[in-house]
Amino acid sequence: MPDKPLQQLDLNLLKIFEALYEEQNMTRAAERLFITPSAISHAVKRLREHMNDPLFERKASRMQPTSLCRRIAPLLLSHLNGLRMAVQQFTRFDPASSEQRFNIMIHDALEPLFIPALFTRMRSLAPDVQLACRPLDRPNISRHLATGQADIAIDVALPLSKPVLHQRLSTDEFVVLRSRHHQKALTQEEYLSAQHITVSHRATGRVIEDINLQQQSINRQQVLRCQSYQTAKLLLKNSEYLLTIPTSIAKGLLDETLEIVALPVTLPGLDIDMYWHENSEQDEAIRWLREQIRLVS
Repeated sequence: MPDKPLQQLDLNLLKIFEALYEEQNMTRAAERLFITPSAISHAVKRLREHMNDPLFERKASRMQPTSLCRRIAPLLLSHLNGLRMAVQQFTRFDPASSEQRFNIMIHDALEPLFIPALFTRMRSLAPDVQLACRPLDRPNISRHLATGQADIAIDVALPLSKPVLHQRLSTDEFVVLRSRHHQKALTQEEYLSAQHITVSHRATGRVIEDINLQQQSINRQQVLRCQSYQTAKLLLKNSEYLLTIPTSIAKGLLDETLEIVALPVTLPGLDIDMYWHENSEQDEAIRWLREQIRLVS
């Protein structure tokens, strides 16, 4: 445990701790803060002396947090975010001159649907702001939003309640993506007898399509579960497999070898929501970011 009170920590050291904890790489942390890697190294040395702990241990190219570092990080980051929000209450957000960094936690399948249009719009209105996308950590969305590690999360509709707030961005209907060589309409009988590919980051458990199908006592034959839609796309080419997928994602994968056909069974649409913490509800910068996301959705 630290030998000195946490209150004695310099604010700049806390900002460096935050950047290194989130990036886990000295070069990226330095680039994020517009300082040199040697400045990061010097700051880490001071933090280690203050906390009487290594805090970060080098593993290949990563700076891996120690167990103490992981324990204190949520508290330190929460206080740092609280200080930022307190300051922002008295500082007017001006997109044209702001150099603020926004952090969005988003599912990788949704990233191409929102981020290119969002970043293009943001650059035209706020040329000096930064945007960082981070992997979606669904079980810990509330914590990441509370500590400020993420300003916004974008994901499917989730059973979250206050202090996490949300807004519906879109509802996407399911379709079937398949190889063009089929050359005929897809009937319900053919759909149910076909071999299916599913996409999920989880190794086990039902995907949302199967949850809804099984509520109708419909079961389908899954032959492969992969982690990315790009992998599924490669597997579909010149094969008999089918991929049930939201329309907007299917359109992004479509090429001359694939086609989109109507889903011959009934599934409810997939709702996509934007999430933020109630602490940032009145933050001008986050309110501006939420509005830009809403406008491109």
